[in-house]
Amino acid sequence: MPLVSTGDLVGPAAKNGAGCGAFNAIQLEHVTAIVAGAEAAGSPVVLQLSQNAVRYHGGLAPIGGAALAAARAASVPVAVHLDHAESPDLVREAVDLGFGSVMFDASTLDYADNVRETRRMVEHCHAAGVWVEAELGEVGGKDGVHAPGARTDPGEGREFAAATGVDALAVAVGSSHAMVTRDAELDFELIAALRAEVGVPLVLHGSSGVADEHLGTAVRRGMTKINIATQLNKVFTAGVREFMADRPEVVDPRKYLGAGRDRVAAEVTRLLGVVLAVRA
Repeated sequence: MPLVSTGDLVGPAAKNGAGCGAFNAIQLEHVTAIVAGAEAAGSPVVLQLSQNAVRYHGGLAPIGGAALAAARAASVPVAVHLDHAESPDLVREAVDLGFGSVMFDASTLDYADNVRETRRMVEHCHAAGVWVEAELGEVGGKDGVHAPGARTDPGEGREFAAATGVDALAVAVGSSHAMVTRDAELDFELIAALRAEVGVPLVLHGSSGVADEHLGTAVRRGMTKINIATQLNKVFTAGVREFMADRPEVVDPRKYLGAGRDRVAAEVTRLLGVVLAVRA
């Protein structure tokens, strides 16, 4: 199955009122689990690497090359996406490496600077045929600080998308990054208003903190790309801990990391079922 662009998955999903699952990998076990989970679901998937994950590996090429190789070998369409890149140099490296999409995150800048810097990245990426996501109305939770009160203004979202030329927009609607509980309260009326105004597919960051039924409602109201990271880390860690508690004598990391990998694959399959079962 050929490697695809995120736009090849998100665009049709948005037109059909459906969701598109996007999952963050930290290490190779995540990469292979996400692909395996998508294959088990018979579903396309977006495989994401964040700037923080890249920093963990000391550079993009090792983990990025592995993700691209896993995507090319998959039996379902897999897009490889650079998530939350604040560094223009990292965005350029991802484009050169063969990523089909990037998320350039200048959301911590003021509005005018966010527009200017995002537009520059969009021009560079579009010249290479690379799809671009950006963020407006900073989604809380980075570095563990939740900010569920953050909201994106629909009119500003429309203006930002038009001014920058982005292909999708991550918006703040009540979710928060790095949540380990699934009790985020989304503003569904705001999601519907953003969908009506913005003109490009909407992205829900911090989806790990959202209950299954509310993810479904978010898709029905207008969210398309559903980003999930922390939930996978939770099930991975639980799998490793349970294995080690049962078999503390094991020292082969393939065994206990494999237990975590299997849990992630199963959770990806399950969550894809939640996201893809929805139609507007």
